[in-house]
Amino acid sequence: MNASARSILAYCRPGFESECAQELAARDAELATAGFARSQRDSGFVEFVFPDPAARARFAASVRWQDLVFARQLLQVGARIDGLPREDRLGLLMPAIRATGRRHRDAWIEAPDNDAARELAGLCRSLNNALIAAMKRESLIDAESPTRLHVCLIDAQTAFVAEADIARSSGWPGGIPRLRFPSAAPSRSTLKLEEALLTLLDAGERERWLKPGMSAVDLGASPGGWTWQLVRRSISVTAVDNGPMDQGLIDSGLVTHLRADGFRYQPQDPVDWMVCDMVEQPRKVAARMAEWLADGWCRFAIFNLKLPMKKRYDEVCLCRTLVQETVSAAGKRVEWRARQLYHDREEITVFARIP
Repeated sequence: MNASARSILAYCRPGFESECAQELAARDAELATAGFARSQRDSGFVEFVFPDPAARARFAASVRWQDLVFARQLLQVGARIDGLPREDRLGLLMPAIRATGRRHRDAWIEAPDNDAARELAGLCRSLNNALIAAMKRESLIDAESPTRLHVCLIDAQTAFVAEADIARSSGWPGGIPRLRFPSAAPSRSTLKLEEALLTLLDAGERERWLKPGMSAVDLGASPGGWTWQLVRRSISVTAVDNGPMDQGLIDSGLVTHLRADGFRYQPQDPVDWMVCDMVEQPRKVAARMAEWLADGWCRFAIFNLKLPMKKRYDEVCLCRTLVQETVSAAGKRVEWRARQLYHDREEITVFARIP
């Protein structure tokens, strides 16, 4: 058996391999699956290796991509192939695919999100077309299969052959939803909230929880990138910021601009949503968000936590605990979902609600 057949591949933001490895190790410790991480800084991925396939299967059955902060995608590796010949890469890939003994609903050839691998985009596209054709010829594509084949090109000669359970994995190649910047939006930060709503909520939740006529508060709103996402869904927004707001948003009739400090503002009546992208120490932001949730000022919250340069995973854990303990002291519990989005940088985005 290929030694890689007992590992999991996690894509992440380049530079955050350590945090991704720490998070996987924490889950591994909870499950006692005795794995260890292999990673290289700025590679954009972590390989987490288990002592045997049974340990990996136990981990894969218990840990979903949706539950992780720093992993964009989780894949079960079948083989690592080195020395792919330029003239016939499929000649080495296809035997490894056949060896799995499985048929797949689809197949993606992709590269990690790092500077060197981005140069492989053209190769991934052309090779993907050839792979699909070859798999169809051998009846290895099955529209009813619960799995998707992934070939991750580390470089032009090296690949991981892996698979994902479609129901428990990201539905975007590389784990990255490619969003187009809407020209009417006042800032590119709008893409962060759009991605958060797309990845932290499922389709049913978006339909139920983002309805026209709802109310929201945007703390630190200027110039209105996050407010714009709410207004386009016909949600009324109180935009709290001492800075100016985009005039188009004001003219929509759905925005009330209050020149006030987001850390002091308190709504007169509870609102459906509170969103916040203020630049401040993460624990200070987390404490303020916990106050909003514990006091019932909002039903749903999405906020960003700007992470420090060191001990970033530890800071995430501390902020989560702070919010949970504050809400618990009010006799409530909080649902917490967090992810480092593609459009985030040195930060994570959190969705929280009181069930």
